[in-house]
Amino acid sequence: MYVCSCFGVTEKQVREHADAGACTPRQIASACKAGTDCGSCVRRIQAILGRGACPRRELVERGEPAALAADEPAAPAVVAGTALPVVVARAA
Repeated sequence: MYVCSCFGVTEKQVREHADAGACTPRQIASACKAGTDCGSCVRRIQAILGRGACPRRELVERGEPAALAADEPAAPAVVAGTALPVVVARAA
């Protein structure tokens, strides 16, 4: 299913980027441009990523999937052809 019709980005692609460590819609946008044109998909991207303190990077480093759909198997932890910058905020 398409999440971003402006750039043809699917839910599966968003989940792959999340599994690779993307924690925010901005990081998803850096990886695939989703959310950078009309912005109507940003809330859907937020829903896919979930809420919370962004433990995804730690999960990826342990080799565990970071985002899963209830009916989908885990996507590969590395998205081919992307260099996804990840910033992990730590609570003080």
